[in-house]
Amino acid sequence: MTYCVGLLLNEGIVCLSDTRTNAGLDNISTYRKMFTFEEPGERVIVIMTAGSLSVSQTTLALLREAIDAPDATPETSIMLAPTMLQVAGIVGDALAGVREEIDHKLSASQGASASMIVAGQRKGGAMRLFLIYPEGNFIEATEDTPFLQIGEHKYGKPILDRIVRPDSSLADAQKAVLLSMDSTLRSNLSVGMPLDLCVIERDRCVITERRRIEAGDPQFRAMSEAWSNALREGFQRILL
Repeated sequence: MTYCVGLLLNEGIVCLSDTRTNAGLDNISTYRKMFTFEEPGERVIVIMTAGSLSVSQTTLALLREAIDAPDATPETSIMLAPTMLQVAGIVGDALAGVREEIDHKLSASQGASASMIVAGQRKGGAMRLFLIYPEGNFIEATEDTPFLQIGEHKYGKPILDRIVRPDSSLADAQKAVLLSMDSTLRSNLSVGMPLDLCVIERDRCVITERRRIEAGDPQFRAMSEAWSNALREGFQRILL
């Protein structure tokens, strides 16, 4: 399994993903779940994936092939699509097509599916954040719910519900997604390090910060310990 989260804020977009695909006593695999596409100053797109590795990898391969095709058009390439809404549509169509093809090859009991988060901005357009379902349909982040999650999202959702607002700063947003991930790492072995973090500042149309957080990262460990101490101290101060 995995956990990916994206935040859509007034100042920009923050995305975070883990890299664990399979978890078991003797079977732990690590694969990147965050993929970026950039034409600096013109457009930037981030795609995060959860679910079947075969579905997500095939979908990403098809999207890249469409970008590089000599006959690429705004209807086929996410790097030519005139709006982020159309980018989400292209990704959704590709995901649904791959899922249907793979399901056809497998028995009904072995159906495969994946979901994706698509975030980004094109020059002159608005920042947007979408969750693409396995069937290809999607929903969009709003001011009421300025974040989207895929994978094992339940453990990391409470802090986002309490902390994240559209006017949250990018610094606070990074702190929130990292603590959201920390809660998930503590509660579910199917989510694991290393982590991939990226930040897109509003109207820059480029990834302004990119970070790989390895197991044992001192900054992440210090944040995790500080959060645990703060929770324990807060618990002790609450009176029945």
